[in-house]
Amino acid sequence: MNQEAIVQIPDGLYAGSGVLTKNSALAPKAIYDGGYDGKDILVRIANGGAGQSGLIGAWADGFIKHCVEFHKFAPFRIGWYLGDTTESLGLLAAGSVDIAVTYNKAAESQSVSSGAAVQRVYGFRDHFLLVGPKSNPAQLDAQKDDILVMFNKIVSSGNADVASPPDDRHPTRFLSRYDKSATNIKESELFITIGQVPWALTYSKWYHQYPLFPLQALEAASALSEYTLTDRGTWLSSPTDITEKLTIFKAGSDDADDPLLNPAHVLLGSRVNASNAAMSKLFMKWVAMKTEGQKVVSEFKKFGEVLYSEAPDTE
Repeated sequence: MNQEAIVQIPDGLYAGSGVLTKNSALAPKAIYDGGYDGKDILVRIANGGAGQSGLIGAWADGFIKHCVEFHKFAPFRIGWYLGDTTESLGLLAAGSVDIAVTYNKAAESQSVSSGAAVQRVYGFRDHFLLVGPKSNPAQLDAQKDDILVMFNKIVSSGNADVASPPDDRHPTRFLSRYDKSATNIKESELFITIGQVPWALTYSKWYHQYPLFPLQALEAASALSEYTLTDRGTWLSSPTDITEKLTIFKAGSDDADDPLLNPAHVLLGSRVNASNAAMSKLFMKWVAMKTEGQKVVSEFKKFGEVLYSEAPDTE
């Protein structure tokens, strides 16, 4: 791998992933070339789930093709750097990447307010899913219960199973990403909304802290028969031997007021590498175009199903 592809990690940013030393570096998880023979990486994008599902790669290849065929630019490459929302925004603030695709409005607004990001556009709509074992030990009712009732049932059943462990079934447990990701922030928000803080000392024994990325977390929840919050992109990107053991109890919609809507925004950093500035700015414009970046979103499928919804016409 070319040395210029390696970027610096701000001290402590990836501590949850086991990177604790100073002056640590991060290699791109993947490099895309659009099918051409480009050499230089002219856009560096940080993201978690959409990178794992393949959308970042589809965007990258589509953008490179657009630039080569429409603008007649020389071929180039795009690097994807794996990071959750907190990590991606940290890389952006440090100038280690040019663009971050993230999922938390409050964190994104702070990035813009602080000057770390200079532009924010709506990229696509993902959707959170509450999933769990088919045995459904918390007795969630997918037809009648709203998401807060479901979280209350998980808390009540989890506490009861800790006090009196069941002999004939798996106990009720909830797998938390526990990693400062947008999913972790959302699940925490839902627990706090019902007046529960299961991660506080002494943390609830049914609350399983599992600070890994989306695909790995869903695989663990499936293997351990635990409830968890995931997203549609991760669900549809996972092998059937993982998802067939789980049930979707509640799924988010495109309604802006739906607590399980998971909007993704694309942020341009203020410390973009000088050689990448023009291409990164063009990517921001391209990704919002209905006939370009948004068309890629609407046509991106896994196992025959579209993973994400296009960005709405207005915020």
